[in-house]
Amino acid sequence: MNDRLKAHMALLGANLFYGAGFTVAKIVMPSLIQPKGFILIRVAVVTLMFWFSYLGGKEFKTKIDRKDWRTFILCGLFGVATNQLFFFMGLNLTSPIHASLMMLSTPILVSLFAIYAFGDTLSINKIIGLILGVTGAVILVLLGGKDKVAVNALMGDLFVLLNATSYAIYLIMVKPLMAKYRPIVVIRWVFLIGLFFVLPFGWKEVTDIQWNLFAYKEWLAVAFIVICCTFFTYLWNIYALRILSPATAGAYIYLQPVFAAVIAIFFYNESLSWIKIMSSVFIFTGVYLVSKKKQVVL
Repeated sequence: MNDRLKAHMALLGANLFYGAGFTVAKIVMPSLIQPKGFILIRVAVVTLMFWFSYLGGKEFKTKIDRKDWRTFILCGLFGVATNQLFFFMGLNLTSPIHASLMMLSTPILVSLFAIYAFGDTLSINKIIGLILGVTGAVILVLLGGKDKVAVNALMGDLFVLLNATSYAIYLIMVKPLMAKYRPIVVIRWVFLIGLFFVLPFGWKEVTDIQWNLFAYKEWLAVAFIVICCTFFTYLWNIYALRILSPATAGAYIYLQPVFAAVIAIFFYNESLSWIKIMSSVFIFTGVYLVSKKKQVVL
């Protein structure tokens, strides 16, 4: 198996884990673990895994320039703390399919912020794509209705949209750091800083968890979210980006709603209504137009 094929397999595996995570998290949340407590567990364990995995290596001794610490702190805030807190708070209220579709707003938001941050050109394709993507998100939020596993779909969808916005800001801010330092160094520090932001919000919910109520299924769900949906997905994305372009890696996000929908329908009998299909068409088309390389510039 050549390196390019391995990279594509890594991206496929990472997005399969992401798609499955929308449903798996519902096994323990909120019945056994509240969202902010789940985030603290996730971030704390993965932070330890990232640091101990590279203990003693040259990446462990990398010195960070003083002027870059502000950017690292902001990346920890937006890329770990607010990003994951809003995501799990949203997933706790909405359905896996809704959450996965709202996550498709990320490439659209990244493109919008890049226009402001880096002076990217505003093309006809991007304008149409942004309009279609926003329209699809609005349709899903306002008309998506309530699923069997959605407590408050409207509020949950809005939280996931805030999560996508936070993550888009992080992707823009982390770009110069990724160019200056090895990706594993950046992620290690971003998670550690993010842990300090998450700690005061999730501590009480962690202490309230009744671990004696967990059966093997619940333990497996927590392990899957922490190890597979966080640690391995970050590692596999890093590996893939060494070989493939960011645009190629970003295109794999399109698979997340497909995986999420199949798994949610199978486990929860979640419905696939015409509203979801219509909003999906708008969002997918918007993402495609925004991401298209050859564009007519205004």
